[in-house]
Amino acid sequence: MDGGRGREPRHGDARGEGYPSGVSSEQTPSTPPAPAGPRPRRLTYAAGLAALEGLALLVGGVWMLVLGLTGQPDDRQQAVTGGVTLAVLALLPLLAARGLLGRRGWSRGPAVITQLLALPVAYNLLQSDSVAIPAGIVLAVVAVTALVLLLNPETTRALGIRGPGNAGK
Repeated sequence: MDGGRGREPRHGDARGEGYPSGVSSEQTPSTPPAPAGPRPRRLTYAAGLAALEGLALLVGGVWMLVLGLTGQPDDRQQAVTGGVTLAVLALLPLLAARGLLGRRGWSRGPAVITQLLALPVAYNLLQSDSVAIPAGIVLAVVAVTALVLLLNPETTRALGIRGPGNAGK
């Protein structure tokens, strides 16, 4: 027990110790700062679409949960589980949208994953013989549009993401 003397500072020390000079505790050395300048419209639109999907999942989850608890579902436990699952799944696109608006490079991955997961759902909706077909069309259009926006080189640059072979540059 040396009372903390001679101890190596931890990387995440609250006082900011353990970081190279000029790097604050909020910005780790592995996270490059977001490029300066205004946020590109494509990035804003992609964040909006991700937020829209997250809100739709949240509303659907709450709706299923309320119906499961107050209505007469075929299987109450399944309705409640489905509602909670949708509400929790809504966190992925909502967090991704927040990260995209903040120009965080990590946020593109969850946003792209959300779009890739939406495409099979849209396909299944399109295979139905009901009013779900228009919902499938809308979901497919939103998912493809968001993917195009997220994979656009301007969006990639705005998020500070370097392509393969450019990591050291």
